Amino acid sequence: MTWNSTMSSGYSSLEEDSEEYFFTARTSFFKKPTGKVTDSKDVEKEREVRTEFSREEIQQKIDQYNSLTRDYLKMTLNPTGVYTGFVKVMMDLRRPVTVRGGQRAAGGATMGEAFYLPRGVINTLHISSENTVKQVIMALLKKFTVADNPAKYALYKRCRRDEQVYVCKLADVEKPLFLRLVAGPDLDTLSFVLREQQTGEVMWDAFSIPELRNFLRILDKEEQEQKEAIIRRYEVCRQRLQEAMMAVGSPS
Repeated sequence: MTWNSTMSSGYSSLEEDSEEYFFTARTSFFKKPTGKVTDSKDVEKEREVRTEFSREEIQQKIDQYNSLTRDYLKMTLNPTGVYTGFVKVMMDLRRPVTVRGGQRAAGGATMGEAFYLPRGVINTLHISSENTVKQVIMALLKKFTVADNPAKYALYKRCRRDEQVYVCKLADVEKPLFLRLVAGPDLDTLSFVLREQQTGEVMWDAFSIPELRNFLRILDKEEQEQKEAIIRRYEVCRQRLQEAMMAVGSPS
């Protein structure tokens, strides 16, 4: 089973916690740069120098951001000093996810089903400057009705500088909208990607029973394919040896 691959981008809101969202016809997220990449702000240096701004500075940056954005996903500064806006997150998941299903088990608990989300699916979230990376991850999983433990996933930032692409994991307490504001609306300068945690060691306890069973099926399939490949290789060797023996034993 796979998720509907026509879902190229989505919209949801952390501000309103709404269950309604829509999918647009956009199919490209990381567009290729046209011509020479313009000199843009270095997000890392910006964060090292400044992590907080005055209300006037925030308003200036928001006005500059809104003047540069090419869509209607603009930022707004509220009277409280909190600003809201949009971030796009590409789903780049290699393993199946457990999706909440409508069927119920004998004990009354909702049964989950294992799905593969197509890589490249994009969701647009409406968030505030107070929302953290952890909250964004939880909102994405909720929007796709994923029942997995949020700790299994991490949000990465992808930056392009001097024709080189850099990917860095974000801490749970970082504020994605602040990074978006500092970097500007250009997705080549900064974009967000949701991936599995790269810990170097698989935490099997974090997976559900349907996921583990699906992994076993994949392993069984790969094992059978390897067996068949080995058998074919030895059959070819055996055939060549038999042909060589027949050639040596035949009269000249």
